[in-house]
Amino acid sequence: MSATNGQSLPELKLYNTLTRAKETFVPLEPSQVRMYVCGPTVYDFAHIGNARPVIVFDLLYRLLRHLYGAEHVKYVRNITDVDDKINARAASEFPGLDLNEAIAKVTFTTEAQFHDDLEALGVLHPDVEPRATEHIAEMRVLIERLVASGHAYVAEDHVLFSVPSMPDYGQLSHRPLEDMIAGARVDVAPYKQDAMDFVLWKPSKPGEPGWLSPAGIAVPGRPGWHIECSAMSWKHLGETFDIHGGGIDLVFPHHENEVAQSRCAFHANIMAKVWMHNGFLQVEGEKMSKSLGNFVTIRDLLADWPGEVLRLNMLKTHYRQPIDWTVKGLEESAKTLEQWFDAAAPDAYPRPAAAVLEALADDLNTPKAIAEMHALKDHAGKKALAGTLAFLGFEPGPFREWAAAQAPELTIPEAEIEARIAERIEARRNRDWAASDRIRDELMALGVALKDNKDGTTTWEPKR
Repeated sequence: MSATNGQSLPELKLYNTLTRAKETFVPLEPSQVRMYVCGPTVYDFAHIGNARPVIVFDLLYRLLRHLYGAEHVKYVRNITDVDDKINARAASEFPGLDLNEAIAKVTFTTEAQFHDDLEALGVLHPDVEPRATEHIAEMRVLIERLVASGHAYVAEDHVLFSVPSMPDYGQLSHRPLEDMIAGARVDVAPYKQDAMDFVLWKPSKPGEPGWLSPAGIAVPGRPGWHIECSAMSWKHLGETFDIHGGGIDLVFPHHENEVAQSRCAFHANIMAKVWMHNGFLQVEGEKMSKSLGNFVTIRDLLADWPGEVLRLNMLKTHYRQPIDWTVKGLEESAKTLEQWFDAAAPDAYPRPAAAVLEALADDLNTPKAIAEMHALKDHAGKKALAGTLAFLGFEPGPFREWAAAQAPELTIPEAEIEARIAERIEARRNRDWAASDRIRDELMALGVALKDNKDGTTTWEPKR
């Protein structure tokens, strides 16, 4: 890979779920890197688990833009706006409205909430953010192709994908058929030819959103979940593309079924060259669930913490590993950011330090990158640290405002603090350590924490 802005670029290596190996990344086309990531189903506030793939693939997007040039990277993250959960939420929240009007209110409001949350997390907008309902025509085309080629069939106004028609179905998840059947929570339906067959299209119930159905079906219907992403990725990235990402929970059945639909529709060996998945998230050591009372939304957390802290807390763990989301971890992340911003230059061009870039190019090794950032802080790399922070999406302004709001009210005038510090410096010069310690302790009792710096100066801050 060539150098840019005088910086030698490392070789990018990514772990591929499809091959179960870390591979050197080579784009399908040298002039364009194309990435698709599954986005939210917009019916409620996004929870902190939803934030993990968004932050992880935002980091990859930033890295790809740095390595290949922003004009050569296309990132698509979809919005799912047709779903049973959306219908149920709309009906319960707006019982007096026509269901379609109610759905529009729910989806547009929820999408706006999602965007506000991501902005606070320092997440860049993708190049394209397609809505499923805007791509029904593409879904019908794919379904018609699958029926025509014998990979799908019509039964009782449904269209289903025939899993036995694809001999190597299951390559992505690497699971035995018995495990896939159990994991899919297969719907028992008399019209299915095989238990593993899955829905591409289904008839709409009275009052539900419905569209002209494919394959000669007379009644209006709506798409299955899996076909949506196949259609949107095809529309915006082509029949095959470079990277497909999402949470580990999507490997089966969602991503496995995407692969089946797209490969069979286009008679292709692959859908995406590299499949990347982030690990699960727990809260305080337990699986997040509403029944346990530990279901935490991004919006809930942003009420108490700045987005920069949430972002760093997410990146401290390697993306493929499970993460335990704890208050202690958030407190440590806040302290780390405070140290970095204090040590960094006031501003710098967003550009990662060489050692940080090397770590990120090794399958987004963020723990190693963070260790390198600590080294920059400790060795006076002020400009490099500032540039790296900006590149990674950390802005000092919102964090500083939050930190200032957390600081307790001082019970002693600043002029008196400075006078006491000067008195303490004089005591230390005279080797009167007892007086030095006494002044430090007295100020601490008044809510003032002192810090003796390597250059001989003493600074202070309100004690938290």
